[in-house]
Amino acid sequence: MSCTKAYVEWNGFEGTVTINEPVVRYPGNPILTCHDVNEIWGNDGRLYTYTVHNAGMAEVTGANGKTQTIMLFRSHIADGRSVIGKAVSDNGLNAWKVDPRPFLLPATESDLFAKGIDIASIIESEAGGVEDIRVSPVGSGLYVLTYSAYHRQITDRVKVMIAVTKDFKTVVRYGPISEQDMRNVVIFPEPDKNKKWIALLRPNDKNREVAGSGHIGGSFEEICAGFAAGPTGPWEVGNVIMRSGHGPSAFQAKIGPGAPPIRTRYGWLNIFHGVRSTMAGNPYTLGVAFHDLEDPTNPSKLRISAKPLLMPSASDCLVRETDYVHVPNVVFSCGALPGQDDTLAIYYGGNDTVMNAGLANIDILNEMCNVFRLDPLTGKHLYSL
Repeated sequence: MSCTKAYVEWNGFEGTVTINEPVVRYPGNPILTCHDVNEIWGNDGRLYTYTVHNAGMAEVTGANGKTQTIMLFRSHIADGRSVIGKAVSDNGLNAWKVDPRPFLLPATESDLFAKGIDIASIIESEAGGVEDIRVSPVGSGLYVLTYSAYHRQITDRVKVMIAVTKDFKTVVRYGPISEQDMRNVVIFPEPDKNKKWIALLRPNDKNREVAGSGHIGGSFEEICAGFAAGPTGPWEVGNVIMRSGHGPSAFQAKIGPGAPPIRTRYGWLNIFHGVRSTMAGNPYTLGVAFHDLEDPTNPSKLRISAKPLLMPSASDCLVRETDYVHVPNVVFSCGALPGQDDTLAIYYGGNDTVMNAGLANIDILNEMCNVFRLDPLTGKHLYSL
């Protein structure tokens, strides 16, 4: 039975979503801004920040049985680097409590590292900043973190790092998921039927050095599978799962993983991002796909909606008149949390500047992938008007 309209609710925030408007934005957006963080960090001028965005999310239950929502957000500090902060909320919407120090800074020798790791290489790779963290609960109270690390001197040289935590206080670094430059890695929260762990990777499609520039180029048009015997690796880059299309598509120019996959009765829910080149810039939108539960890396079993899940609007970056806005026309998600009655809370950055929340319904998302079918490997629309 098709579903084109549904009620959603999350801790008192409620609304109705449809196949045409699949996300209802929280009326209290933005839920966290640089001003909130600077009330805590601002006394240290080195940590004064201009943005709060692209946050990884987790729900944890404490020893008292109380569930809290953890947000690991990215912030630009004054010298241009990004750091990762932590905020906690009882309802995942407001009253966020920001930790007095960043959760993750560029690596130093005093940090914790797994055995056998090249510490000097990690320090060099992270010196330009750490950003866009994802959180994957992988069982036994363990959370695997993936985040982008930027080189300080080589422009756009970026690797995705893996770290683990159990308490969101102590972090152990495991180094890069691959020596290949890439961004936007998400890990499935459980192994497949063959007991292999799976990730969605967005390598630079053309892993080559651009003549005269000294840095790695790429068109960022493919999402690949990654495979490992354990969630911390070592990881191998596998087959291509998705390619961005050309022509009239919200995902025409770039695609990449967004939030870590979530198990549903329709398959693994994948919220990804896509970019379209326009005369006025490159708007980032959110897309939705479902991977087969038993065979998630098989493109022939992947259902993608050509219709975006969320497109940027003026309401996604409500700031003070004198505030810095980092990148216009962007919605970008690094985390989503499932709720009751098929409600899904999507946490997303607006214009790479503030953090927002919205609600969707899994039935509606499934219907979008049935109605607006897209060929995973060509980007061609599989439906007619």
